[in-house]
Amino acid sequence: MKGSTLTSHPNSFVSKLQEERLNRLRHRMKVYFDGSRPDHQEALRALWSATYAGKELHGLISDQWKEMGWQGRDPSTDFRGAGFISLENLLFFAKTFSTSFQCLLKKQGGNRSTWEYPFAVAGVNITFMIMQMLDLDASVKPRTFIRSVFLQMLSENEWAFDLLYCVAFVVMDKQWLEKNATYMEFNEVLKSTRTQLERELLMDDVLRIEDMPSFTLLC
Repeated sequence: MKGSTLTSHPNSFVSKLQEERLNRLRHRMKVYFDGSRPDHQEALRALWSATYAGKELHGLISDQWKEMGWQGRDPSTDFRGAGFISLENLLFFAKTFSTSFQCLLKKQGGNRSTWEYPFAVAGVNITFMIMQMLDLDASVKPRTFIRSVFLQMLSENEWAFDLLYCVAFVVMDKQWLEKNATYMEFNEVLKSTRTQLERELLMDDVLRIEDMPSFTLLC
């Protein structure tokens, strides 16, 4: 069903609520990370605090960020692919499912590779993957079954995108372990993660993100 058009799909009609929430989400997606904006700086500090409670951050540009899985001393350079929403997603994950967040951050589950994926950068890539999968940059009217299903979920919960992100992260890590993957195989794992998410979103009894079988992986 991947990529199927919705010309005759019963849910192709977009309600006023769905349109409003989709527009707000699309606006979030278009915000670039700007290190000079106080609210963006504060969000970055909030991510640090949620990740390392009680540990002092020496600066927004610091070697400390590498501990979280950013590529360098300045995490702002890694947001270019997905923008400010990728930081919002990480912060949502850290605050909403702190146990799962910390487990993935510290690579506590399973037999880990000697060349692991960098946690924070992986998170940015997951945000970008979900944006592509949901086809959210298209016109308001849904063009795919996946997008139509997601719009229904968005009408139920304005945080559906952020919740789907959390599910995607734990699914990705599970697939990573099952494949005994190394960093060179990250893109392959990301593709299989997308396939798994699409499969679950199209299940008849999945009406909310919380209904997805993989949602139970979160804690």
